[in-house]
Amino acid sequence: HVQLVESGGGSVQAGGSLRLSCAVSGYTSSRNCMGWFRQAPGKQREGVATIDTDGNENYADSVKGRFTISRDNAKNNLYLQMNNLKPEDTAMYYCAARRASGCGNYINVNSAFVYWGQGTQVTVS
Repeated sequence: HVQLVESGGGSVQAGGSLRLSCAVSGYTSSRNCMGWFRQAPGKQREGVATIDTDGNENYADSVKGRFTISRDNAKNNLYLQMNNLKPEDTAMYYCAARRASGCGNYINVNSAFVYWGQGTQVTVS
């Protein structure tokens, strides 16, 4: 049974930082593409960042230079370091996983990701 559990969300002032974590069980995250997505109220879910098994990272233009995706294969965890947060970053953030090693250009293709967490709320004021 695959489970992805996000944590680390919260409320922060603009310019602040948060680090999101995604604990993965029942699935070897190191063998597959992983990603972070977010969904703000009234908006569609959008890709934030992906990382493949070679460590190649891809980011949405809106977060480049501010967010960093990383993975700890030993712990089977995924992370998202978010710096210089802006009010427009306010959203529910989701961890997701593919059943493939590569991420290609699937950062904007939600359906390419098979497993999803329940999300963690990030609020920036």
